[in-house]
Amino acid sequence: MFCFMEQPRFSGALRLNYHHLHYFRAVAHEGNLTRAAQHLNVAPSALSTQIRQLEVQLGQPLFSRQGKTLALTEAGRIALTYADTISDAGNELVATLREGRRQERQVLRVGAVATLSRNFQRGFLAPLIGKPDVELVLHSGSLRELLANLETHTLDLVLSNRRVQEDAGTAWRCRRIARQQVSLVGPPRHGTPFRYPDDLAMVPLLLPSRDTDIRTAFDLICEQQGLRVNVAAEVDDMAMLRLLARDSNAVALVPAVVVIDELRSGILEEYAAVPHLYEEFHAISVRRQYQHPLVPPLLEQAAAAALSAWR
Repeated sequence: MFCFMEQPRFSGALRLNYHHLHYFRAVAHEGNLTRAAQHLNVAPSALSTQIRQLEVQLGQPLFSRQGKTLALTEAGRIALTYADTISDAGNELVATLREGRRQERQVLRVGAVATLSRNFQRGFLAPLIGKPDVELVLHSGSLRELLANLETHTLDLVLSNRRVQEDAGTAWRCRRIARQQVSLVGPPRHGTPFRYPDDLAMVPLLLPSRDTDIRTAFDLICEQQGLRVNVAAEVDDMAMLRLLARDSNAVALVPAVVVIDELRSGILEEYAAVPHLYEEFHAISVRRQYQHPLVPPLLEQAAAAALSAWR
């Protein structure tokens, strides 16, 4: 319905019609023109005209029809973010003058795969944590779920230990943030050195699950070197792997960042860094005309800065 565009003919600076913006916000949240018109107590045709005028003024289509519902375009999602911000600012204006309080915040929505180290997430997001003008909304899930949310603009950034490739259907931007060698860690050996790889067969091992890159590479190393190992547990969550490493006498295969607090306190010690075995940490975004203003500064961090919180 709202896909036909005409170029606006305005002289001088454009002035946003906030009445149009109010109507747009109602339709965007309702997802249906008729219901939004009922709530606003206006005729659907009048509401449609108001939205079309806003589209002409902004120079972008804000909706596309999908069946019986109206879906936001990328420009529409950006406009809704601003419309919500303007609405919140109006509420804050009233609160400021009536109650003497003021609050301005930017919201950044970040997804992280469930197998990703919580310590890495904390280190990467450290520049924003605790800032009074920033609200972080963190989601955890599978990479497929998070990428779907990223594509529909319900997430601004995804953190992953797996790289994704661009294809014809999507325009992922995958940037490697850091790379850390994977180690064998376990309870203190009190001066008895661990001999890698000779002692591998003599200790119970806690390993990441078989669908992780670390486990695939480790199994290949064992196969190439003819090593037989005693697997005590396979874990698909790094937080659980950390707990098992801390509370058992088994040896865990993890990047040091996963157990950095335990290594610092002496609860665990690093037995050996596994040669040629690394975990990579990636930040994934989508090529967009309008990028979240907090994302580029985060992506510009050097690997050393991203890792500094763990060292």
